[in-house]
Amino acid sequence: MGDRDSVETPRAPAPLFRPANTTQDAIPSSSPAFATPAYPIASRPAREAVRPPPSAFKKPTTPAVLPILLPPAILRPLAFRTITKKHNLTITSSSLQLLATFIGRHCGSGWREEGLAERVLDEVAKAWKRNGGGVILDDTPDKKLVDTLRQLELCMSGGRIDAGRLSRSNSGLGGNVLDSRAALMSREDSQISLGLSGLEVEDDLPMNVSGDEKPSTKQDARPYLKVISAFSQPRLTYSTTKKSLEIVTTPPSLFPPPSHKTAFFRNRYNLIHQRLLRNESFQAPSFSTTAKSKPSLQRSSSTITTVQQAYKITPIANLLGRSGSSHLLLGLLAIAPTTGELALTDLTGSITLDLSLARPVPEDGAWFCPGMIVLIEGMYEEDGSNAGGGVGGMIGGRFFGSSIGGPPAERRDVTLGTSGSSNDGGPSILTAGAGFGWVDFLGVGSERAQGKAMRKIQQRTLGSRGSDDEEYRKRTKIAVLGECQLDSPRTLEAIRKILASYAAADSVEDSPLSIAFMGNFVSKAALAGAESGAGSIEYKEHFNALASVLSEFPSTLSSTTLIFVPGDNDAWASAFSAGAAAPLPRDKVPDIFTLRVRRAVNTANLEAGRVNGTGEAIWTSNPARISIFGPVEDIMLFRDDMAGRLRRSAITFEQPNADGNDEDVQMDCDTVEPATTMAPPGSRHNHQHGREEMHLDPSIHEAESHLPTDPHPNPQQHQSKLSPSDTSARKLIKTLLDQSHLSPFPLSSRPVLWDYASALQLCPLPTALVLADSEVAPFAITYEGCHVMNPARVVDELGFEGRRGGVARWVEYDIRKRRGEVKNCRVLER
Repeated sequence: MGDRDSVETPRAPAPLFRPANTTQDAIPSSSPAFATPAYPIASRPAREAVRPPPSAFKKPTTPAVLPILLPPAILRPLAFRTITKKHNLTITSSSLQLLATFIGRHCGSGWREEGLAERVLDEVAKAWKRNGGGVILDDTPDKKLVDTLRQLELCMSGGRIDAGRLSRSNSGLGGNVLDSRAALMSREDSQISLGLSGLEVEDDLPMNVSGDEKPSTKQDARPYLKVISAFSQPRLTYSTTKKSLEIVTTPPSLFPPPSHKTAFFRNRYNLIHQRLLRNESFQAPSFSTTAKSKPSLQRSSSTITTVQQAYKITPIANLLGRSGSSHLLLGLLAIAPTTGELALTDLTGSITLDLSLARPVPEDGAWFCPGMIVLIEGMYEEDGSNAGGGVGGMIGGRFFGSSIGGPPAERRDVTLGTSGSSNDGGPSILTAGAGFGWVDFLGVGSERAQGKAMRKIQQRTLGSRGSDDEEYRKRTKIAVLGECQLDSPRTLEAIRKILASYAAADSVEDSPLSIAFMGNFVSKAALAGAESGAGSIEYKEHFNALASVLSEFPSTLSSTTLIFVPGDNDAWASAFSAGAAAPLPRDKVPDIFTLRVRRAVNTANLEAGRVNGTGEAIWTSNPARISIFGPVEDIMLFRDDMAGRLRRSAITFEQPNADGNDEDVQMDCDTVEPATTMAPPGSRHNHQHGREEMHLDPSIHEAESHLPTDPHPNPQQHQSKLSPSDTSARKLIKTLLDQSHLSPFPLSSRPVLWDYASALQLCPLPTALVLADSEVAPFAITYEGCHVMNPARVVDELGFEGRRGGVARWVEYDIRKRRGEVKNCRVLER
């Protein structure tokens, strides 16, 4: 019996589950080891033995998961095998931290033994690819990874992914994440259960982004207007190994190491080089339609380039040993420090240039200065000396250029990989290719992540282009005033006249969304100490005078965003530059000088009772960006006297022969097609047929990098000669946009902060560019889909007749039509 006591007998069932006819005096079995039942078999019916317990006593089907704190270093090996090795994606440290938090909270201690984490990482990688993510799995500001994890959370049960829920949610996160944001945001426990509330995750999209119900069209566009400083934009650099743009993670500095200067020029070169490789003129097709014919150097009449028509860029180092051959080079124009001669530099080396016989393409259509990246076609000749440094340095010999031109610009929709959204205002269509649609350039979301949703909001708020519907008559204009020198009474009177014209507007659509004031705000360098009346007290009094003028129009202040962009004469940079070229980008005007203007805006808001919205005054950097509807509208504001600097440092070329026998490539700006059209294949100029070296085909150059044209062309203008001011404006626009940079000059001429140089890039081209140049007449011209405007001086000094009259000028930009118009009004001096 002692052995029997050591064996545990089956426990009797609870009284609730005990059969009703079970006898209480039954003798227990004496052989529990042989599985003899504890109660007689006859007393237990068969059905009662297999009856399931009541539902109230069922064991929960979803096991509880005990959250753990999973360090990212422990998850890194598994993430490398699953995400990098299996799916060819690169994961950043911030994304790894986010995934470790998610897996530790939802998979618990069984994340490794039960294989739960591997399944989660696999589904995240698949969803990232299906949603159009790039090769870098990064926790970008558009919160694409956060949205993926939120949707994956709904498909998890007890630490495991439910295959049924996964298949019902568009084949495992394959649908549009933005379309499900409204449903996810309606869950009260979505952020709590996901554990993202502690990670400071914000939802920037409105609730009705993807709803079927049309929102109210009474909404104004001002809530979607955001001013972005150059110092707050994401710092991007081009990676030649990954063929993509990456965010620089190292903290910026005003005194960086010398290697950052080299990286600054290398990034400029790589961006233009990859843009040229996407150009049709530089792509050789894998097959030729004339394979059976003999190779020929003649151009085909088809618009499709053949093997003979495709251009090929030769690295400078590859010129060694190829004397007497013709090549096409891409490099940075520079002055050789040893000889003082003009040289061309790329990533492989440098070579001395001889441009005595070179012709610019187009003729008198652009400026070429040291510091610009250009295309030069010509012949390499060795001089027989060993003065060169070989590969990586200045190679021996000389390159005799026959033609020189800028790299053709690329339209914004081509750079972003979209089409159908730039000209007609229709929905964005994503296209395959090497577009940068997934890159968040301004920190407001990428084109692929938020472009479609924000375009719906734009159309519902502003209506389609050209719509005259009464419900869409809303504020769509931005006024830009240039060279607002507040120490001049004429300038204050001109500003008063402009604000009075908006205050007296009859309709809502005539009042502006925003008013941008461009510096210089004083005529002399402030705080320089060399001029009388240029101290800090006088500088502050000038803004106090502006505040007095603004206070006369409280209704305009309470419903408008005022933007102030400084110039070279403004503090604090002028304290040490004395009005010379200060380093770009430059910071805003200090708040100590602008308190009275802010007080005037706050007073106007209190008087209006916040009925028409809240006005604000924003002091930003130079340059700065205005983002409207996220990545849809990108407006750049830049103040610089660039035309004068281009004229001073430009390379001069010999004029063609007066008898008209010069056969070099020429482009007459009177016959250029508009910016939205392509030149016909047959309209090209003749070359010298007897020369064997390769020439730039003008038809392709016209199609890709033609001269800018006016947005409202006049039929008679094509028959008459362009005015000198129009020619100068077109040269300025083409030079700047082809370089895709706001400062294509040597650092000795225009200093640049190396760590913030990405804010000066024009890649992709903005939808509008305000280039405030006081030395050029006002204009509004479109080039390659980018509308460029110059408000010039707010006071036309030449328009004053004696001391009793004058003209106030400014530019008015319509965000719906994407067109600007030069406005003026008569001013009478008090």
